[in-house]
Amino acid sequence: MTTVLVTGGCGFIGSAFLRMAVPEHPEWRFVNLDLLTYAGNPANVAPIANAPNYVFVRADLCEETAVRDVFATHAPEIVVHFAAESHVDRSIVGPRRFLETNVTGTFNLLEACRAAWRDPDGKVFHHISTDEVFGALNKEGRFDERTPYRPNSPYSASKAASDHLVRAYHHTYGLPVKITNCSNNYGPYQFPEKLIPLMILHALEDKPLPVYGRGENVRDWLYVDDHCRAILRVLREGRVGETYLIGGRCEKTNLEVVGAICDAVAEIRGVDPAAVRRRITFVQDRPGHDLRYAIDPSRITTELGWTPEETFETGLRRTVRWYVENRAWVDQVRTGEYRRWLETNYGGRGA
Repeated sequence: MTTVLVTGGCGFIGSAFLRMAVPEHPEWRFVNLDLLTYAGNPANVAPIANAPNYVFVRADLCEETAVRDVFATHAPEIVVHFAAESHVDRSIVGPRRFLETNVTGTFNLLEACRAAWRDPDGKVFHHISTDEVFGALNKEGRFDERTPYRPNSPYSASKAASDHLVRAYHHTYGLPVKITNCSNNYGPYQFPEKLIPLMILHALEDKPLPVYGRGENVRDWLYVDDHCRAILRVLREGRVGETYLIGGRCEKTNLEVVGAICDAVAEIRGVDPAAVRRRITFVQDRPGHDLRYAIDPSRITTELGWTPEETFETGLRRTVRWYVENRAWVDQVRTGEYRRWLETNYGGRGA
């Protein structure tokens, strides 16, 4: 049985991957390594927690000894590396943790692979990254695998550094790696500091809907299950040493996204969409807010045959419905940490 180490498997994307992959691949044994920081929630993997091919390990990637112990105990042949601090706004307020987790944590993981994988045959280190490492686009063009790196936030700089480390370990040590850079994900179980779940919950609760600037920043949206299907496709069929960009071909301004959420929530609640939209408030923009991201996913489509299954409309409808039907999960994650973050990030940004 092949052992797959999944880091950050209690986070948003990592848990979606495990909920999909654990039942689909009974021939793989999954080891979920997660520190359970504020966005890591065991409830996210409750549907597969008792599966015979799944085990959870609480450990910190920043602790070199802990990482080596996991390799000594479980001997993974595949690593799928999700674990990361990932929120741009948090990186602006406190960048140190982003460097520690995203750079040092990745380094410790690469070193553990290098020490353990004397024979690279059948081994893969799959590094999950972001399109934010490429910086901002103007109104034209899309990122592809040839786009140079130009990170503009502490978060994206830390992810760029981790991408470079992974690539360097392949070229220097022959470590078998694959890298995927994705566009903005959304879907069930996303921690409500991110735009879509935050707006859904505020719209459901008749709270103000704070939008940065004039809401003109553009993102390419990707439903999380489509991302996970792409990761599995790259893991099984992608070429070692290559990078694949994963995008939804779904560009929306932030204001368009919030408007769509208002309409979806209004439909569910049976109220006038205009009444929900009136709660949109424009707040001071964040420092260095990139104007536009967009991915050209032609390589993964042409080489591996992947395309997203969800449209933004169907994915958003699924997502809104999930938050409506899972209020216990929402209440559980809305801890003092969450409330402190809202106050830190939005408290001083008046309309």
